[in-house]
Amino acid sequence: MSSVERSPSALSRAPQTLTAGVLFLLAALAALGALATNIILPAFPTIGQDLGVSVRDLGATLSSFFLAFAVGQLFVGPLSDRFGRQRLVVIGLAIFMVGSVICALASTLPHLISGRVVQALGVCATSVLSRAIARDLFDGQELARALSLTMVAMAAAPGFSPLLGGALEGLLGWRATFIVLAGIALLLGLGYVTGLGETHAPDKRSPLSIRAVLRTYGSLARDRRLMAPAVAVGMVIGALYAFFSMAPAILLSGFGLTSLAFGLFFASIVFVVFGAGLLAPRLAQRWGTTRAACAGLFVALAGSALLLFGPEEFFVFCTALSIFLFGMGLFNPLGTSVALHPFARQAGAASAMLGFLQMGFAALAIAVGTMLPLPAYTVLGTILFVALGGAFLSFLLAR
Repeated sequence: MSSVERSPSALSRAPQTLTAGVLFLLAALAALGALATNIILPAFPTIGQDLGVSVRDLGATLSSFFLAFAVGQLFVGPLSDRFGRQRLVVIGLAIFMVGSVICALASTLPHLISGRVVQALGVCATSVLSRAIARDLFDGQELARALSLTMVAMAAAPGFSPLLGGALEGLLGWRATFIVLAGIALLLGLGYVTGLGETHAPDKRSPLSIRAVLRTYGSLARDRRLMAPAVAVGMVIGALYAFFSMAPAILLSGFGLTSLAFGLFFASIVFVVFGAGLLAPRLAQRWGTTRAACAGLFVALAGSALLLFGPEEFFVFCTALSIFLFGMGLFNPLGTSVALHPFARQAGAASAMLGFLQMGFAALAIAVGTMLPLPAYTVLGTILFVALGGAFLSFLLAR
């Protein structure tokens, strides 16, 4: 696995090429949170029986995870800008492992929710810092390429995790799923420390104080260069997680898919996002990052319109969703690159603000989806169309 030099002089220079080793670590750091989110979905019926609660009650394990994830990132970003990335990544992975063990030992729903909150507070560090580390190391088109490939991993994780979670639940029981997550975090921590290490040079670190943190976030919140594309990215991610939360009701209850078919469906859509992620940096190089990102948003908006206004048929659903995911796969890394590019010195805080908006919109979209008194198919189409329309308008301000 390729390593990056850790001397102060080397840390102040961004490498010119993205190596396979660095890409693997960035992708793994980015994907761990998404993996932990969806891997338990196939085990919800069994967990409900063991804990004496309904499957609907277990939705609190998702909403609590997202809320803790969103808030935790706001602290991780400034801390990493002051103390460096490595320390925060290692601490975050350790906290995530503790939360996973708490979940594995849970005997009640509040016990399980508390473990999920601890998991989220830990894994939020790896998610936000994967973007900050990429900004530390790369610039321009290379940054867009790094983010594109790591976003592919983030999209693949929730796609394949239901298959993995179902297999683990069937073979070893749902509690073993959390032990596996703890083991993955341990291996990732070891690989990160030995293969990448610190990337934030001491001469680029920012002072840390409550007043400074509030001033930094206040400044970022007023900066259209960050907020316009960040809100757009947040809305798109919120739409994506709305799909994840409503997919069981649509595919299992509505279209009558089996659990195996449900897992295979999720796994198959990963290739759409994968193709878009590979295409995104090429389009950015040819058209420019902002124009390519706008094209991705337009494609995703077209898919959401087909879902909302087209007939409620399985083929139409698959087609509309594929179009949406392809556009999302194009826009997400490029929009992230546009948002973070002006903030090399404040990459941690800027990435934290971006992550907060992503998880905040995800929690909002899931909450709206559960409250609207409409069929799940209609609710999903409405949320996607409104979110993509808002994202398109917001991103236009970034131009």
